Amino acid sequence: MFSIGDFARHGRVSVRMLRHYDAIGLLQPAYTDPVTGYRSYEADQLARLNRVVALKDLGFTLQQVQSILDDHVSVAELRGMLKLRQAELAQRIADDQTRLLSVDARLASIEQEGAMSADEVVLKDVPPVRVAELTGAASDFSPESITSVIRPLLGDLGGRLHAAGVRPMGLPIAMYEDADDGGVLVRAAMPVAVDHGPDFAVRDLPALTGAATILHRGSMDHVLTTVHRLARWVDAHGYRALGYPREHTIECPADRIDAWVTELQLSIEGHRS
Repeated sequence: MFSIGDFARHGRVSVRMLRHYDAIGLLQPAYTDPVTGYRSYEADQLARLNRVVALKDLGFTLQQVQSILDDHVSVAELRGMLKLRQAELAQRIADDQTRLLSVDARLASIEQEGAMSADEVVLKDVPPVRVAELTGAASDFSPESITSVIRPLLGDLGGRLHAAGVRPMGLPIAMYEDADDGGVLVRAAMPVAVDHGPDFAVRDLPALTGAATILHRGSMDHVLTTVHRLARWVDAHGYRALGYPREHTIECPADRIDAWVTELQLSIEGHRS
């Protein structure tokens, strides 16, 4: 038998927590001295304590924990529940990290307002290109929504091209369109030299005559500042944007995100004389 202090040390919890668990009937001592009130625990009770702490740490309320344990779920069932909860929490963390990147991008854009150089934007003709592509849908144009769609699409497209024995003729191109439901249609593309594919679409992207282009350096998680610079240039020079800019990857070394270079290619019209 263990004293409450020894049991707390073996279970890596506090004595106060054990007293609380006793009070609510979640984990009661094996024996309580009727005179002194001292609590004693058995080694086998560490198994229930482990379950209590694991479920609590994964976000279950103590009431839910008690219900789960009192239903005498099997080890396999408990493992499945914990794995599912673990996956949910991991996704929540990933979503929060993406939101933090979005906030960071907005902050960077605010800090660099007015810092745009006039020679950053170049007007040029973008030649046509044949691409293989996959499409997906994002709920909105926030960085977290777009990132969660475009990256898996590009990975999936690369795998399909490899399986079909098709060698990409260049680096990725990302394109976006407003969807009828208020969301965003996302197109992930790779330049190719084939007419069709077994499980991907092949189409010819038209040339862009006199497109406004700007280079973005670094991770696309922080592209917002560059997008805003391009928008300010378009407005300052009396043009009107036709849709969203294409994002054409120029360089993307796998081991250096800071060395990525992406060209934003925006179709425009009009000009104030």
